Amino acid sequence: MRLNPFDTDNIDVRGSSSRFPGGGAGQLGCGTLILAGVVSLLFGTDLGQTIAVFETVDQATNIGQTANPNGTMSEQEVCTQNEYATEACNALQSLNETWQPEFERAGIEFQQPFLHIFSGGVNTQGCGSASSAVGPFYCPADGGIYIDTSFYDLMQRELGANGDFARLYVVAHEYGHHIQNLTGLAGQVRSAQQQDQRRANELNVRMELQADCYAGVWAGKNKNRIEPGDFEEGMRAAAAIGDDAISERMGGRVSPESFTHGTSAQRMEALRLGMNSGNDTVCDRYFAPDSF
Repeated sequence: MRLNPFDTDNIDVRGSSSRFPGGGAGQLGCGTLILAGVVSLLFGTDLGQTIAVFETVDQATNIGQTANPNGTMSEQEVCTQNEYATEACNALQSLNETWQPEFERAGIEFQQPFLHIFSGGVNTQGCGSASSAVGPFYCPADGGIYIDTSFYDLMQRELGANGDFARLYVVAHEYGHHIQNLTGLAGQVRSAQQQDQRRANELNVRMELQADCYAGVWAGKNKNRIEPGDFEEGMRAAAAIGDDAISERMGGRVSPESFTHGTSAQRMEALRLGMNSGNDTVCDRYFAPDSF
């Protein structure tokens, strides 16, 4: 996908290059691209010691230990530290330019998210601390998208999800959670989950599929920048991170009742739906008026 070069005057980017002090975990509430379990498997870490709470809706709680999210790196340094970082910064700028006008037309206040690129682990402003084992995530409490770019190598090597569009899909999906946060949907889902724990997983799945759909809408609105092979890269990535595919990869039993992100087929359908339409209203299908 051909994206314009980033301009640090137009995006909010932060970075840190070392693991968070202490190595412990706080309480994290976030929207994520894939199940935490498979990321833990790929990184070879004990996720139980890495994160205390792993949800896909706005349930963030501050903990005592936090750090300066800006670290010691300038925005330019953060965005040029490697090819993946530059690509993510380019994507963030394109996502902002795509979604801000949509919010303005809808009469909804828009706030840009910030992108925090880290290595090893990170202390967030609003969601506690997390290691790379969590994978890319969005923190609704501070409006930040957090990515350790080494995840992209693992995504290619272990999941077979390669290509630039597969990586852009990661950023666009997390941006989708930001959209849900701004519109108030994340809060509605949290409230519904608290009222009926039996529906928690079902609502998580809807949240993740809608974020996939929003990622596709971004691509659909920028069709002139799509290159041959991008669609296929996106479909391979979506298929690789379905709950059923991950369960099978980890050698476990496929249990639909425990799914939290959607099956491979569902995730492919959501991304395809957004890409083909380029219209964010199609993503409303995941939350009908009577969803809550």
